[in-house]
Amino acid sequence: MKIAILSRNRKLYSTRRLIEAAEARGHEVQTIDVLRCYMNIAPHDPQVHYRGRQLPAFDAVIPRIGASVTFYGTAVVRQFEMMGVYCLNESVAITRARDKLRALQLLARKGVGLPVTGFAHSPDDTQDLIGLVGGAPMVVKLTEGTQGVGVVLCETDKAAESVIEAFRNLDAYFLVQQFIEEAQGADIRCFVIGGKVVAAMKRQAKPGEFRSNLHRGGSAAEVQITAKERSTAIRAAKIMGLNVAGVDLLRTEHGPLVMEVNSSPGLEGIEAASGIDIADQVIGFIEKNAAPGKTRTKGKG
Repeated sequence: MKIAILSRNRKLYSTRRLIEAAEARGHEVQTIDVLRCYMNIAPHDPQVHYRGRQLPAFDAVIPRIGASVTFYGTAVVRQFEMMGVYCLNESVAITRARDKLRALQLLARKGVGLPVTGFAHSPDDTQDLIGLVGGAPMVVKLTEGTQGVGVVLCETDKAAESVIEAFRNLDAYFLVQQFIEEAQGADIRCFVIGGKVVAAMKRQAKPGEFRSNLHRGGSAAEVQITAKERSTAIRAAKIMGLNVAGVDLLRTEHGPLVMEVNSSPGLEGIEAASGIDIADQVIGFIEKNAAPGKTRTKGKG
């Protein structure tokens, strides 16, 4: 098979591992910087060009699109869908997951457990908004932040007001969310491939930090998940429409709560914690499912 990996840096651990796994299974791989792509949006002969030439026909595309290039990156994925190329995660699923508000609304509509969350635009609503999530301590987060960026823990209502005012002055969209203190700075990342949880790890925030992201100095260890946690992660990925997803859960006495569904989950932390060759499983899934025209949305998302 000819496989394209949409990644801006082939030296990143996740991209490198996917290349190694694909080549080990006998496939031809090309890494493509999505921002260097340009498209001929023709009704009968859609094309993607790269570095001065038309790209060859691929059997499958693996999108590894950073949050900062979501708009253009998903446009490129959509173009491949129009061409009938199988995309591991489709454009509409990626955009659903990247918009935190949209993702939470979709999950809530299907009855998936979530922290109490509020969203508002007018400054007149600040006090009531804080009340909606039960007051401080609470978390204020940008709707398009990643890796813990734009996420602030407010320990008093006054601090929450100040952060909300600051975000509004930046003309940024944000959510306010119940702080789950019983999680004790830990969450669970479930790695889902094709409707199955293939690995899970517990991420623990470093002392003095509430964000458990590994990029923030958090630690990771293998964890045994419950049947409820497994089914919640699978449902969350399915609701987003993602074949491959990292689903972040918080453990509470009332059951798991979904914090986020990631459409381009990193491999480094979870492969190290679990000892599982996840890159190989991703390529194996593509081998079983990639076929011309099998894209569900066909560029309509």
